[in-house]
Amino acid sequence: MALFGEKKLVAIDIGTSSIKLAEVETSRRGPVLKRFALYPLAPGLVNGGEIVDAATVAGCIQALVKQNKVKTKMASTGLWGGSVIVKKISMPKMEPALVAEQIKWEAEQYIPFDINEISLEHHILQNRSSASESMEVLLVAAKQDFVFRSVESVESAGLTCSILDVSAFALANCFEANYGQLDGTIALLNIGAAVTNLVVLDRGEIIFCRDIPIGGQAYTAEIAKVMSVSATEADSLKISASLGQEVPSDVNNIIASTSDQVAEEIRNSFEFYTATAAGASIQRLYVSGGSIFIPGLIETLSKSVGAPYEVFDPFLKMTYDQKAFTADYIAQIKAISPIAIGLAMRKPNEK
Repeated sequence: MALFGEKKLVAIDIGTSSIKLAEVETSRRGPVLKRFALYPLAPGLVNGGEIVDAATVAGCIQALVKQNKVKTKMASTGLWGGSVIVKKISMPKMEPALVAEQIKWEAEQYIPFDINEISLEHHILQNRSSASESMEVLLVAAKQDFVFRSVESVESAGLTCSILDVSAFALANCFEANYGQLDGTIALLNIGAAVTNLVVLDRGEIIFCRDIPIGGQAYTAEIAKVMSVSATEADSLKISASLGQEVPSDVNNIIASTSDQVAEEIRNSFEFYTATAAGASIQRLYVSGGSIFIPGLIETLSKSVGAPYEVFDPFLKMTYDQKAFTADYIAQIKAISPIAIGLAMRKPNEK
């Protein structure tokens, strides 16, 4: 995982329902959050991680940067969704310098995209030494047009896309900065509006990563359908229930049944992980994302997966500028900020 950089970098986390902006600086006491802001996105601009309308998204980024008087021009952003694949593979042991030449041929066996239409990266897993004749490598592939639209959205807003990360890796980066490299195997879950980022860490290294196409919007859709109300009304009812406010009993029933479906969908990914990782069991879940406050969801998920949970605190060790933020504001953004903060911690590339 990347180290902090001395040069300033502004993180642009493009989600389904909002864009988040973050700036982190380093001090003798460690990382300090200097800036955080959010800009809502209209429905349909981003679908499953894919930027549908790059020009409009760029305009939103530009407005967000201007509103917050950001002077930094070097930016980082994250990729997520079905057009990004992260997979742990085993390949014949060789010198690291030779892996880059061989990885394209190995990738053809595992990536369901045209190999000529993807951007490909890899990371050798040092802590997972296997048999003497082979080694484990984390393979990362993304469709090039998907990559181009992400870069275009950031650079059309007047920024320079210095870092193009994977959102799940940024989540892990933020976790490591606060919790260190824990012994054993743990899972990070960031449950957003339309997608849940799942990352499994073993002794500090990412060994499994998947973006699951389900999130808080599933509740909105189900409430709207069952109660015959608009999406806006349904979302308002969902938020009211999440805040502990009084709502019709039907809403609570819908939320409970939807939580069962969401938990089952996420559990399926855990079962896939277990089947492909020699049965390494998850010892604890660390959860984040705006949807973790939906009543009963995390408890249902913890029981379904069979592992205790803890709410991921991105400010466990990281501090924040007390002139820029109140404690109440930091409490409000804890759940939704880890990916943006992780992106902001990356080391800028020289260009």
